Amino acid sequence: MAEHDPRHRPGRGPLLRGLAAAVLAGGMLVASAGPGHGAGAAALAPGTQFTPLTAAVLTEPAPFDATDGKTHLSYELLTTSALSSSTPLRLDRVDIQDARSHQVIGSLSGQALAEAANPVGDPLPGADGYTPAPPAPTPTVIQGSQQWIIWIDLALDHGQPVPEVLEHHLSGAVLPPSGPSAFEETVQATPTARTAPLDLNPPVLPGTWYASESCCGNTHHRRGLAPINGRFDVPQRFAIDWYKVGEQGQAWEGDPAQLTSYLSYRQPVAAAARGRVVEVQDGIPDNPPPHTPPIPPIEDTVGNHVTLEVAPGRYLLYGHLEPGSLNVREGDCVEPGQVLGLIGNSGNSTTPHLHFQVMTTAEFFPTDSPPFTFRRFRVLGQVEPRIWDDNLGLQPTGVLPITPSPYEGPHRAQYPLDREVLEF
Repeated sequence: MAEHDPRHRPGRGPLLRGLAAAVLAGGMLVASAGPGHGAGAAALAPGTQFTPLTAAVLTEPAPFDATDGKTHLSYELLTTSALSSSTPLRLDRVDIQDARSHQVIGSLSGQALAEAANPVGDPLPGADGYTPAPPAPTPTVIQGSQQWIIWIDLALDHGQPVPEVLEHHLSGAVLPPSGPSAFEETVQATPTARTAPLDLNPPVLPGTWYASESCCGNTHHRRGLAPINGRFDVPQRFAIDWYKVGEQGQAWEGDPAQLTSYLSYRQPVAAAARGRVVEVQDGIPDNPPPHTPPIPPIEDTVGNHVTLEVAPGRYLLYGHLEPGSLNVREGDCVEPGQVLGLIGNSGNSTTPHLHFQVMTTAEFFPTDSPPFTFRRFRVLGQVEPRIWDDNLGLQPTGVLPITPSPYEGPHRAQYPLDREVLEF
């Protein structure tokens, strides 16, 4: 009798080759009782198949109301091609469905899909805030073994129910040398959050403020995929950069190379809710504007900052504060409206502003970024050109090109959308 070789498994090679061929052909393999399967053998769930794409969701999608009067769901679908590196596939359509009724509540295809998807490690053009983004190529072709991220931003009509569980239907074609072969797959059933977002007081004092880099477009906050401690996160998904705006719409006046030219500089920041101070970092110098500073060490990314714990698993981050201006200590309890410090230009910041967000941990890396709303504010207008988002000091004038907004007027318990100018 021949000696047993543990590496030899009869039939394994041909079987796997057959399965791979089925995947390449876009075929569906479902459970069936075949030779050698007794009546008591367990059956696979209907629809079980080999899929050319795998998928994972990076957060629990949480609905929130925004100034456009719609309920939004903003999250990410991380897809990986299971095909060999020599076999690309074309992704034609992504349908987001109610997992129970299978009703489609949102879709991406064509140019919209191309603009909402990119290979991991290859961020979409224009996300730096001031480089114009050329049209994304269509169709969306994913190379074999490549990983892509699809940025999903749904806007549901007011009163439209949010599904308790979402599912994602992907369709397209595998592109082997022999010719395209269509595929469809329904993947990644994902529960949505049932807890309402935090409804906060302003993080700044009363006045006119520009809400820059907020959700839900191609901004470095919304689309900032970060590999931290061996996993991907989007740690600034709903962060907002706040800039003070003057009566003439100016964010700075005078010499943009001087910190004191910026209206945001040394403006007080305030506790947006009752809470406890759990982290304070101070002593990082302000950067001279308007040049982009060198990327700081990871622990100095948000510069001098204060973190408040305001609910279980919910923390408020105030970043880029002026050194020496922080007037709270770890362990302090604060009340809404209490001044925590002054806006500066420390950390990864080009011009003075407040970086504000809600986090799920006391540390800003790694963390998740859930949505939030503000109790009351008034929308005054909007800034359309993307070039104003990242470095205001590079513009020839400090006057923001504010135009009318379709959402002007008072708002309650809503999230300010990207590039809105509002009054607290």
